[in-house]
Amino acid sequence: MLLNGQNKWIIPKAPMEHTNLGDKRMQRQTTLATTASAKADKNWYVVDATDIPLGRLASKIAVILMGKNKPTYTPHVDTGDYVIVINAAKLKMTGKDNGEHKKNYYNVSGYNGGLRTRSAGVMLREFPVELVERAVWGMLPKGRLGRQMAKKLFVYEGAEHKQQSQQPKVLDLSK
Repeated sequence: MLLNGQNKWIIPKAPMEHTNLGDKRMQRQTTLATTASAKADKNWYVVDATDIPLGRLASKIAVILMGKNKPTYTPHVDTGDYVIVINAAKLKMTGKDNGEHKKNYYNVSGYNGGLRTRSAGVMLREFPVELVERAVWGMLPKGRLGRQMAKKLFVYEGAEHKQQSQQPKVLDLSK
């Protein structure tokens, strides 16, 4: 540092060729899926839930809905596919008594005494569609993106579904 005639310090600047910007050869190129390319390659899959345990079914469906099975997976972009689940009433519950009393599902109306409790066995017999939807929702990210992913799930109690016009591919998850 130098002191000029007006009692002010002068800080010399470093020449530009000495600035270290890093080696260009060592930088890694990161490519992210854009929203246009994410929307372009959406596939439709139909899954038969007959004799598949609920947790295994839900985890595999959640991976497909999030798009983690694709090389273009990006956490902040919905790159997943559409999934149609048929025969939800025939899925398998494991555990003692076939998981009949092992897990409870709760709904609260907001009023005093408004807690409704249903066991997994009751849910499987009376509300199999809601049972599968709740299991898959538990494995999806929470928030705006997770709700968008959950809208791509279609669950049916029987063997018939309404999405024949989408020409879904049969996906075997029983392996």
